[in-house]
Amino acid sequence: MTNTLWQGQLRDGLAAMGLSLTDGQQQQLLAFLGLLNKWNRAYNLTAVRDEGEMVSRQLLDSLSILPWVTTDHLLDVGAGGGLPGIPLAIALPGKRFTLLDSNGKKTRFLNQCVLELGLDNVKVIHGRAEACTPAEPFTQISSRAFTALQNLVSWCGGLLANEGEFLAMKGQFPDDEVAALPAGWQVKSRYSLEVPGADGERHLLVISRAAQSR
Repeated sequence: MTNTLWQGQLRDGLAAMGLSLTDGQQQQLLAFLGLLNKWNRAYNLTAVRDEGEMVSRQLLDSLSILPWVTTDHLLDVGAGGGLPGIPLAIALPGKRFTLLDSNGKKTRFLNQCVLELGLDNVKVIHGRAEACTPAEPFTQISSRAFTALQNLVSWCGGLLANEGEFLAMKGQFPDDEVAALPAGWQVKSRYSLEVPGADGERHLLVISRAAQSR
């Protein structure tokens, strides 16, 4: 029953958002949700426990930033249970995704997802952002429910290319966090996100280095 419920919610949600994914991609998303639900009981991957809310609050919420993912290689920091990284990787098989998290249980789950779902475009790194040393900086870095904006740019700024941008997902617009951004950083643009079936506000903040600091 759950899978039938999820299937309908996903199909209707994608249509409402104007997103077109193949049947295979939708099945991958549902398989991921099944893994997340199963592993969550032991690993505490997400606070969402109501199976009726999982499609909206996990899959559709993650996919809501799809139009802004323009890089060929995205870094998802504080990847946790794979949100938004795994749904984005399923929706964009031609792009590469690196998922970074310092929690060993969560990265074990992410590696299992990569294996079971056959996600050849996803790499998982267990470690802290400050200790990460990529071969080259990323042009886009996503974060969802990870940390305050000032911490995000302080901890992960060294991983971002000079002209790169953070895609920071938030609930209510975080006026206090924006005001606390360190010198040299700016909110380049902001968007209200519409997520079918989700209560409350959702925002995407695109954060970049201020022009004079580039």
